[in-house]
Amino acid sequence: MATLTLKDRLLAERIYLILGALFIASLVVSNLIFQKFFYWDFFGIYTFEISVGILPYPITFLLTDIISEIYGKKKANRVVTAGIFASFFSLLIVFVADQVPATSWSPISDSLFTTVFGATAIAVLASMMAYLLAQYIDIQIFHFWKKLTKGKHLWLRNNFSTFLSQFVDTATVLLLLCSFGKIDWTLFTTLLASGFLFKVLVAMLDTPLLYLSVFAFRKRFNLEIGEELSEIHIENENIKI
Repeated sequence: MATLTLKDRLLAERIYLILGALFIASLVVSNLIFQKFFYWDFFGIYTFEISVGILPYPITFLLTDIISEIYGKKKANRVVTAGIFASFFSLLIVFVADQVPATSWSPISDSLFTTVFGATAIAVLASMMAYLLAQYIDIQIFHFWKKLTKGKHLWLRNNFSTFLSQFVDTATVLLLLCSFGKIDWTLFTTLLASGFLFKVLVAMLDTPLLYLSVFAFRKRFNLEIGEELSEIHIENENIKI
């Protein structure tokens, strides 16, 4: 079995911290900006009508797939759990900011702030419900296919896990937002189709990025196909990262 030097271990932990930070930042921002909707004409084939909150969200699935492939299932689940706490903490900050009165010269009035961030609680609730389901489903399916293919066919587990988890995510968020009256039910089908198709498209487009990232990790840490850093012992130490 290959070994890691202490220097390699520290580098791996620093990279894990950066990936986790990017994951949490993407998740929190997606909850804060969700109330703006935009359209995108995809080469005249289909016009997407989706929330801007969806833009950073696919990044979270790419990051968890990278962490799952290189660091293992346990490390991926830790990042997901950290994201939950970060989202609820951001909700608390927004709630306090919404309660304190604005000064007479404040460029952002109380009403404007409430309009922009007032639905954040519902967004975070809806997002967290979907997030819990989708991310854990993504990680479980990813490792199921990894075990089944013996670490080969990275594109297969990346896309199959993401497609199903993204559908669950999109449907759950819209069901909750429509139920709370934040989005009209007449928009449900259109937003579900647009949101899911957009996420599927992004998932396919980010596959080369996943391959590039995994290749860089394997080359730097001398990993075999399907091998994880969590399985490698540290040189001269009887512990695992």
